[in-house]
Amino acid sequence: MDFWRILTHEAPMFVWPVKFCVTMTTATYVLSILTNNVSQVDRVWTFLPTIYTIYYAFMPLFPWVPPTYFFPYTPDTIPASLKETFSPRALLMASLVVTWMFRLSYNTWRRGLFSLKDEDYRWEVLRQKISPFLFQVFNLFFIAIAQNIILFLLGLPAARAAAQPHTPLSTSDYIFGTLGFLVILIEFISDNQQYSFQTFKRSGKLNPNEWPGAKIQWTKYDAERGFVTRGLWAWSRHPNFLCEQSFWIIITLIPLLSPDSPKLDFPPTSFALLTPFLPCLVLCSLFFASTIFTELISKAKYPVAYSAYQERVAMFLPLLTPVWGALLDIQGRRGSVDSLVYGTGSNTKGKEKAE
Repeated sequence: MDFWRILTHEAPMFVWPVKFCVTMTTATYVLSILTNNVSQVDRVWTFLPTIYTIYYAFMPLFPWVPPTYFFPYTPDTIPASLKETFSPRALLMASLVVTWMFRLSYNTWRRGLFSLKDEDYRWEVLRQKISPFLFQVFNLFFIAIAQNIILFLLGLPAARAAAQPHTPLSTSDYIFGTLGFLVILIEFISDNQQYSFQTFKRSGKLNPNEWPGAKIQWTKYDAERGFVTRGLWAWSRHPNFLCEQSFWIIITLIPLLSPDSPKLDFPPTSFALLTPFLPCLVLCSLFFASTIFTELISKAKYPVAYSAYQERVAMFLPLLTPVWGALLDIQGRRGSVDSLVYGTGSNTKGKEKAE
């Protein structure tokens, strides 16, 4: 095929990643049909960006000729620097992405989402809203193909770093590296707070062995409200999503803002100049659309309290939450909204749907 011939000659370092992406796309789609469960991509989401990133960061370790068809290898046609030496910047990015993988894998495991029987609740809601034919079209083109492409794109910043001169880490690398690990920590705390709340909501009991940052004294009113509004969730409706997007923005920026990167035009004068930012732009677009859909489900389930939560707390940026509070103050509604969001929630009794 012309595509493979062009790829092999013009961009040989992407031959194996593209081959792997096509294979994973096919496998996840076929499994979704055989199992009638479309969360197959969700189960590999935690691993695929790591696989792509590690491939680019550790290319000197791979053989020049693959021992088997799908085994990763380093084409002998790529520059000698990529085959013979490691990029400190790419290694830093690999350490960040591996740490991200462990956090996400742990959270996925404890929620039971690695089970082949489990499926993201949002897909079942979508099934009920569209015809079976349209759902299968969505499954093929978005869930299987588009999401696998996004996961492939998340590895490209490491490829860019590996292709740069293999110089020692710069000040920007240390700054972004520190920010990356900090964002992972904050996301871990938000995951733990959400898990702690959901556990209390189901059992009615506080767990004395919660992770630091998640030892919150939940009350029966929190459980009756149905969704978490304390801890980090009092400042952002989706602190975990905010951190996830921030992490991949950081990963994208590490090679772009390094001293070895070509000078970028700002603001961009053409769409082509935005392509280096494609990984984080596509991911942020996905998260924004997914968040809108998630909140529609939550609002249908808790129409009064969740509407108040949307008025009081910013979707992502915590800095906007005090602004929303001030606007409610001006309207003279802050007390009643705060009661619904943070208080006993007695105003909502009989007005919300039971979970």
